[in-house]
Amino acid sequence: MKKLCETVGFLVFVQGVTGLLHEWLDWFHFFNVILRIPFFAEHSLFVSIVLLVTGTAVMVASDSIKE
Repeated sequence: MKKLCETVGFLVFVQGVTGLLHEWLDWFHFFNVILRIPFFAEHSLFVSIVLLVTGTAVMVASDSIKE
């Protein structure tokens, strides 16, 4: 369960980073899931920041899970 939470947190974190890189540098068109959902595409900067923070929180919280 701990590895699953770490993996999900990492994937959410990566989506946040790619969203920010797309907003700031116009990179990662192919990997960014945010752009594929119409509501999220309108607010992509805010959603990217939320994903980044959420991914970090899930990875930190996974340390408290006992094996």
